[in-house]
Amino acid sequence: MSEDNLKTVIEALLFSSDKPLTLEQLKGALDNLDTSLIRKLIEELSREYENTNRGIRVSEIAGGFQMVTAPFSAPFLKKLYRQKKVEKLSKPALETLAMIAYKQPVTKTEIESLRQVNVDGVIKSLADKGLIRIAGRRKAPGRPHVYGTTRQFLEYFGLKSLEQLPKIENFQNPTEGQKDEVKEPALSN
Repeated sequence: MSEDNLKTVIEALLFSSDKPLTLEQLKGALDNLDTSLIRKLIEELSREYENTNRGIRVSEIAGGFQMVTAPFSAPFLKKLYRQKKVEKLSKPALETLAMIAYKQPVTKTEIESLRQVNVDGVIKSLADKGLIRIAGRRKAPGRPHVYGTTRQFLEYFGLKSLEQLPKIENFQNPTEGQKDEVKEPALSN
């Protein structure tokens, strides 16, 4: 099969999948074609979409490749799907998920000591959504479970890997930069 035909098949595979496809999954579907050739064809396909300013891109996410919409189309997609209900994470869930993402593997007790609240319900909710998993047990008294993020976490946030998480040093301490004085809001005429 010619490289153009292979690229067309790869495009169809990526388009038809609702999850990122790994090179190994693509290799299996392409009769064990060499993964370096598959990667090369995906990169060519990706460049073609970018160079022709198409509404679709091929993005590397969570160790695989997936077709995604181009960033410039976001406002129009939001209008189209305005009615669609997207389940958002609560503030406690996001805080807990951030702690797990940055400190993994981490125990429930360690999370609770940082958050100063019980996190049983939040942990269960995040696990039910597939964003975290039990990654093992700590070699400590009671052998507590340790938690880590999942591939679905990477997909949910559109990350290629955990290395793409913003650096924790870039976050401002909430108490820094705040002044003791209280300013009245400006009134408009």
